[in-house]
Amino acid sequence: MKKTVKSLLKLLGRSKAALALSIALAAASVGLSLYVPILFGNAIDEIVETGIKFDVVFGFLSRAGIIAAVTALLQWAMGMINNRITYDAVRNVRRLAFEKIEVLPLKYIDSHAYGDLLSRVISDVDQFADGLLMGFSQFFTGVCTIFVTLGFMLYINPRVALVAALLTPLSIFVARFVAKNTHSLFEKQSKIRGSQTALVDEMIGGEKTVMAYGYRARAEERFDKINRELETTTRKALFYSSLVNPTTRFVNSMVYAAVCLVGAFTVISGGMSVGGLSAILSYANQFTKPFNEISGVITELQNALVCAGRIFELIDEPAQPSDEAFGELPPIKGNVSLQNVYFSYTPERPLITDFNLDVREGRRVAIVGPTGCGKTTLINLLMRFYDVDSGVIAVEGKNIAEVKRRSLRSGYGMVLQDTWLRSGTVRDNITMGKPDATVEEIIAAAKATHAHSFIKRLPQGYDTEVGEDGGSLSAGQRQLLCITRVMLSAPPMLILDEATSNIDTKTEIRVQRAFEKLMSGKTSFIVAHRLSTVMSADIILVMRDGNVVEQGNHSELMAKGGFYAELYNSQFRR
Repeated sequence: MKKTVKSLLKLLGRSKAALALSIALAAASVGLSLYVPILFGNAIDEIVETGIKFDVVFGFLSRAGIIAAVTALLQWAMGMINNRITYDAVRNVRRLAFEKIEVLPLKYIDSHAYGDLLSRVISDVDQFADGLLMGFSQFFTGVCTIFVTLGFMLYINPRVALVAALLTPLSIFVARFVAKNTHSLFEKQSKIRGSQTALVDEMIGGEKTVMAYGYRARAEERFDKINRELETTTRKALFYSSLVNPTTRFVNSMVYAAVCLVGAFTVISGGMSVGGLSAILSYANQFTKPFNEISGVITELQNALVCAGRIFELIDEPAQPSDEAFGELPPIKGNVSLQNVYFSYTPERPLITDFNLDVREGRRVAIVGPTGCGKTTLINLLMRFYDVDSGVIAVEGKNIAEVKRRSLRSGYGMVLQDTWLRSGTVRDNITMGKPDATVEEIIAAAKATHAHSFIKRLPQGYDTEVGEDGGSLSAGQRQLLCITRVMLSAPPMLILDEATSNIDTKTEIRVQRAFEKLMSGKTSFIVAHRLSTVMSADIILVMRDGNVVEQGNHSELMAKGGFYAELYNSQFRR
């Protein structure tokens, strides 16, 4: 918790001037509001001594009314400032979280549920904002009220003030004890809420599969289990936190009774006037009230701090090492080499071991093999989505670990089996890799991939808005747009990972012809399960268990009668 508080103070440190002004307004509004009992006490003493004089009473009431109006104005200004501080902090923390997600290693993203990350950035930040706003609204005012009230009480009668000062802090000890025991429950609640969001995100994302396999009932069981766990944890947390208010109210009632008793004896003994007793009783009530409010705020702050802890945990995650000190790749022709490369996602399960490969510019390299043999992993290493454990991957003789990632990735055009389109127009998605492309270039690229015909049939053509991940477009249409994106940017090297898997056979033949033109003279890496699409490759790498077990062109590998021939015959044997 200390680390979270430190991070929170650092975040709020950007609003030092606003915080200082908020505290000053809190002190001023509290001071003015607490001056009113003095006026009423003086009015009572005046009536006791000289009888009722309406002009004198009206004078006291007028001053009290003016003070109340000024106090209300100060409180409004303080509320506006507190809102500004809170939502500035929320905006900054969400920005920091999103920026951190953008620079986190892909390994972190792959190892965490997307729903949990969403929960941290959305739900946890909202909970954090609610607790922070309540803290600003009540905590500052409460603290100021305690000190100013104590000052007025000491001014009227130090002995009675001492009674209130000694007994009231008991409520703080009670609140602290309860809060300490509820922190772990709020922490558990926040984690369960993240798991629930992750499950909902998972089920919505795979709704068709859930329905197709009759998984709905089991999905509901999983959700109900998490939901019941969340309910139980939340009820426990709220039960224990709700003990704060009644226990502190009991302590405060004892304080008020003690002040009444001591104050009455003091008036009888002539140590204090009746008006003074009236004022000090009002202050005794005001003095205990902030302890109730602060104890209530502590519950919200506990929840807010837990949520803030999850957010700052994300923000404090180590980003992938900066490469700004590195240089750019030389002009890319397409020479790629891998020397003694070792890689594994987890240390106890080696995947790629002592991998060597030398690809000259313009060569077409196909990568084939059974599922899980390391084909896509090799692509991840070439693009430096993951760094090798040992060994060297070089482009144009330059170690890619010693150049800017942007420089490396700008040299590749990549089309994956899993398509991705962002919210925006069709044109926005096509020009992602080349924002300054002309209309003629966009249309030419779309015609080359045979996407132009279906784009023209869309309601607004190239200006049609597509929703998240392609919206209502079919899987084949989404993949054609991704291929068009690469066709437009025309990079010197290509990576095609099952790039035509969602396209019908007729269109696939046309797209393959377009790829033939695109790949002409360019180094290309083609991952494929359908071996008919790689027969024309210059070199075919046959992988098994992270190692290249065979390599050569189609004719050479078929002549060997090895693992490639076995894979090929399994697909084409009648």
